Amino acid sequence: MSNIAEDIKTVLEFYQAMGIERIPIQIDLRSRRAEEQKQPPHSPLGKGGRGGGDYSEKVIALKALRDEIGDCQRCKLSKGRKNIVFGEGSVDAEIMFIGEGPGEDEDIQGRPFVGKAGQLLTKLIEKMGFKREDVYIGNIVKCRPPFNRDPEEDEISACSPFIKKQAEIISPKVIVSLGRISTQTLIPTNNVGIGKLRGKFYQFENIPLMPTFHPSYLLRNPKDKWLVWEDAQKVLEKIRK
Repeated sequence: MSNIAEDIKTVLEFYQAMGIERIPIQIDLRSRRAEEQKQPPHSPLGKGGRGGGDYSEKVIALKALRDEIGDCQRCKLSKGRKNIVFGEGSVDAEIMFIGEGPGEDEDIQGRPFVGKAGQLLTKLIEKMGFKREDVYIGNIVKCRPPFNRDPEEDEISACSPFIKKQAEIISPKVIVSLGRISTQTLIPTNNVGIGKLRGKFYQFENIPLMPTFHPSYLLRNPKDKWLVWEDAQKVLEKIRK
């Protein structure tokens, strides 16, 4: 019972750190204990959306990763930030969206994709038949680049291992990389533009990855929204297989 209590404590601390005040789940301690007695110890978290770890394992792993990041000073982006934007969403998400970095609104709130581009992403998620809290959303870098410039190579090198670890922990069925920076960080692109990469599946650590345009691009080029919806439909087909 003590192990279960420690798991619950860790889960609650993680949700508190993420700013979530209410957890809409019920935990049957008796059935959980009986299940633990029947099964062998859990294996390490798997990859590729193939059942890598149960709910509590994922929450504990994400909390440990957030603790590892701490009050990060690993690159120069730490000097101007207001908040580290860790990422948010369901630990059992079938779809994980990865952008490039926080903007001004995200820096203020400490949450990913909450500005105008984020509102457009939320609309896409809802059009796909999900709620925002059903998916997982993160960025390649967790601190805002000054004046919303592109993250630089040293900043990406310092921070991208964390979002890659989050993808391993979440183990979604599909990753959607939003824009050039996210895509070229996660897969080899040979400097091919996002316009030519999008619409096809690639592999990131055995997880299917669909590149598409960043929502901020769509704010400037609304005529291309249909292309992103086309990509989204392919993602839906993939997760339903």
